[in-house]
Amino acid sequence: MRYFLELEYFGKAYHGWQRQPNALSVQEVIEQSLGTLLQQKTEIIGAGRTDSGVHARQIFAHFDAEAELDEAFIFRMNSLLPKDISAKGLYKVTPEAHARFDAISRSYEYHIVTRKDVFSVDTAYHIHNELDLEKMKKAAEVLFGYTNFKCFSRSRTDVFTYNCTIKRAEWEQQKDRLIFHISADRFLRNMVRAIVGTLLQIGQGKMEVEEMHRIIKSEDRSNAGASVPAQGLYLTRIIYPNSIFI
Repeated sequence: MRYFLELEYFGKAYHGWQRQPNALSVQEVIEQSLGTLLQQKTEIIGAGRTDSGVHARQIFAHFDAEAELDEAFIFRMNSLLPKDISAKGLYKVTPEAHARFDAISRSYEYHIVTRKDVFSVDTAYHIHNELDLEKMKKAAEVLFGYTNFKCFSRSRTDVFTYNCTIKRAEWEQQKDRLIFHISADRFLRNMVRAIVGTLLQIGQGKMEVEEMHRIIKSEDRSNAGASVPAQGLYLTRIIYPNSIFI
């Protein structure tokens, strides 16, 4: 039987989602707990590969189990997981369902705090320069006119295409906090952090809104802004077709 496991995690202690030979990853910790519960080595496939320090409010991973698992499984799983990883739900899916390839939409948030806030040191990017939010909003709207986002992708990557369909890209202000919301059918490695870094360049007056067009058309990562720090980024939602759930 194949299952989707719904999870959330605070990413500070981990070198990203994907298992690595010499660093602690979220995948490794979850696989260890699953192996203990199921009494056999169990591999999981995640919906995405978040970078070191990035958080997830919702992410799914699939795994196969011979036994029928019930609602008590989540309670037992959480008793084994560390305090910064939580299992939120367990779903039966079709045998061929895939947590990564079957996702039809992913959403991220990037959090920026515009004052010194000791309670958000590890959960947001602190920036104290004055920002022109209206220009940042206009620049974000430029993204809807394109599908090739190679300019925002990590240079060394194994993707077959740089095309993504962006469905949402907007800024929200909550007092001293700015939140960038972005949703797409897929994302490239480092894409959201590079987009936010570029938008901040525009908000700080170092770039004009119209330059977003030139940057995207160039397909050159060196033309875009520097990537913002990982601690402000959250994977917030993943959507799948109903047909894969049993």
